[in-house]
Amino acid sequence: MSKNQVQYQKGYSLLELFKDYGTEEQCTKALFNWKWPQGFSCPECSASSYCALKSRKIYQCNHCHHQTSVTSGTIFASTKLPLTRWFLAMHLITQAKTGISSLSLRRALGVSYNTAWSMKQKIMQVMKERDDSQPLSGTIQVDDAYYGGEHRGGKRGRGSENKTPFIAAVSTNEEGHPMKMNFTVLKGFRLTEISKWSKKHLSKGSVVVSDGLACFKAVTEAQCEHFSIVTGGGPDSVKKAQFIWVNTMIGNVKNSIVGTYHAIKPKHLPRYLAEFSYRFNRRFQLEDMLPRFAYIALRTPPMSNKLLSMAELYG
Repeated sequence: MSKNQVQYQKGYSLLELFKDYGTEEQCTKALFNWKWPQGFSCPECSASSYCALKSRKIYQCNHCHHQTSVTSGTIFASTKLPLTRWFLAMHLITQAKTGISSLSLRRALGVSYNTAWSMKQKIMQVMKERDDSQPLSGTIQVDDAYYGGEHRGGKRGRGSENKTPFIAAVSTNEEGHPMKMNFTVLKGFRLTEISKWSKKHLSKGSVVVSDGLACFKAVTEAQCEHFSIVTGGGPDSVKKAQFIWVNTMIGNVKNSIVGTYHAIKPKHLPRYLAEFSYRFNRRFQLEDMLPRFAYIALRTPPMSNKLLSMAELYG
């Protein structure tokens, strides 16, 4: 039996991380090159001439005298932590197959729990915004899914007040192998919700395969072709070949969340689902995961802890 090329690919070890980004100087240089790959550009006047104020770790434009840094205007803005800890956090979160909890991250980084939680939420927010900007295409399996269980004595099934609905979608190639996926929390499985979701997350001309849930026909409003297959429900319905990958991914993400995190508030669920999807969608590129992620993080606007603690938007 041949080896699984994804599982046995060359990754990026901690030793390599410490060798490449083990000092503040190395981290600063890397962020500078990723933020300004064509050379320094003033965010105010776009001038390229600057001087470095090393004592304050900032760069001053020689034309308009505006001062900036490698972290200003990014998800890392106003951080008081050493950059080496940010690089270690990015590495641990992007490389961990099933995720890493804020508690485990706290121990690895030697920071407080609140700091670790904030760092993780910011990193997951970058993941979410990146994948939200890249719609799925091709043949796409979709299904309805729910996170959480019933309260004792409460409603059962889809009507349970303790369940958070989310849509699962997996794009496949011509051989039927999974390529990319998307998990998005919805207000409910209604025509208006599916229409809004499909216009944002599906490319025009995609072929969408779903079960018989009536709301999925709304994907046609995003100029996608829709095929509905009535599964009949029950345990055997998840084994149908047309939905094998989307059901597998739903099971994987639920097992990952239950096995890694003590508890997740429903309002933060979108980021945790995005974390799982982000890693899966880049599973062939583990060696380049850190620089690719940091490049996007430097283009993600700042987000305060107050915003992080609020409920994530639907869709």
